[in-house]
Amino acid sequence: MTTLFRQVLYCVAFVFVGSVVSAAERNILFIITDDESPTLGCYGDTAAATPAIDAIAADGMVFRNAFATTASCSASRSVVMSGLHNHRNGQFGHQHHYHKFAAFHDVARLAMPRVLDRAGYRTGHIGKYHVAPESVFHFETYMKGDGRNAVQMAENVREFMTDESDSRPFMLYFGTSDPHRGGGNDKTSKSELKPNLFGNKPKRGSFPGVEEVFYDPADVVVPSFLPDTQETREELANYYQSIARVDQGVARLVQILKEADLYDKTMIVFTSDHGMAFAGGKTTVYEGGLRVPMVVRDPYVENRGVESDALISHIDITPTLLDFAGGLDPETNGPKNPLNVKKFWAEREEAQMDNRDGGKPFDSYHGKSWLHCLAQPAESHHDEIFASHTFHEIQMYYPMRVIRDDKYKLIWNIAYPLPYPFASDLWSASSWQAQLAKGNDAPYGNMTVGQYVQRPQFELFDIAADPLETTNLADSQGHQDVLETYKAKLKAMQKEMDDPWIMKWDYE
Repeated sequence: MTTLFRQVLYCVAFVFVGSVVSAAERNILFIITDDESPTLGCYGDTAAATPAIDAIAADGMVFRNAFATTASCSASRSVVMSGLHNHRNGQFGHQHHYHKFAAFHDVARLAMPRVLDRAGYRTGHIGKYHVAPESVFHFETYMKGDGRNAVQMAENVREFMTDESDSRPFMLYFGTSDPHRGGGNDKTSKSELKPNLFGNKPKRGSFPGVEEVFYDPADVVVPSFLPDTQETREELANYYQSIARVDQGVARLVQILKEADLYDKTMIVFTSDHGMAFAGGKTTVYEGGLRVPMVVRDPYVENRGVESDALISHIDITPTLLDFAGGLDPETNGPKNPLNVKKFWAEREEAQMDNRDGGKPFDSYHGKSWLHCLAQPAESHHDEIFASHTFHEIQMYYPMRVIRDDKYKLIWNIAYPLPYPFASDLWSASSWQAQLAKGNDAPYGNMTVGQYVQRPQFELFDIAADPLETTNLADSQGHQDVLETYKAKLKAMQKEMDDPWIMKWDYE
């Protein structure tokens, strides 16, 4: 063997080994819970039993101003997985059962699992999915697990995360069903109206591998948008128990990463699809519906235990993960290696005759990467955020549009003559029914039952001075200039984001 040939072989081997080592780096663990507000210890919640998530926060960053764009499960998850508002991606509401909403097929060009696959990642999914079509939001590997037992789910993804037979980095989408309502009502309650179990086992039962944390209703924290009643407190006690179960699953995930020497090679992102499943939270565009936790640990930045006040949105998640993966084109704000969707669908019978893009190609994200905030916590991100809600369940048409910055927040209730529609689980909630039975003048958080059901066309809040949204300034004579300014901002954002409902300014 000649010296030159030996040198060539050595160089090839070095490059190959180097690529294998680097390929194990920059993994992504994306955790998304179901109907969870920032009720975590790292956000100052004194009732939350969330030591694992708090530990990630202490070793990473807490975003104090993170927002969903819509407080509805499928619609929100489509935003998370596409970087596009749901009015544009086509997933206007629920995917399951008779609701049957789905994203445009050409969203595949920007969809989270598709773009990360093309950036060299092996993609895996476990838990709640709730978007469509699967061919658009396609993961390479699907794993099964009880969405109410995040500890079991973590064990079920152990092999995927620690697989050494594949040199590619992993991206895991880990979606719990907790703390969504479900599992029936707690019949052991002494109250006439029984609280929902929020997925907890009845009669203080436990899930395998979980040390359940049980709450006394007297010890929970009642947010300002809910009435402080026994019914509310009993439901919150079950909600907090469900959250504690999620945290134990996060602890197991971290343990697995550390045992496999992957913890310092994996970015961890923890968030929720939207706020808690109570009237005043879920399905609304009030702060209780849109504010979400966002806890991030990037092992490749030096900052630890820091906070950011930057305004960030769910539309930012996919471009941020793609940026971390090295696959985001800063000039187009789209993938460096985009999928040719015309060729892709031409090779498949599916969607050939469909309206695949709504009349405009999907070339760039609505959102933008916030990786810079991790490196420089004092930096800002968005000057303003936009929210776009149209449906939850198919029966619940109630389009709302929101513009919010660090000074004011404007809500446009487009269908305001209609009574506000209820999600079926929120209507039956004991926390709501107890107040409804008292009549329209009964208090419900910062408003009355009647005010909650019948909304005005515009709601304007001085969000800096009134973060709890107690006083609508839309009819205030001293705020008409502000109202007009924010109407103009809202229209401009609708135009920028290709919102079809912009026509409602002129036609209704």
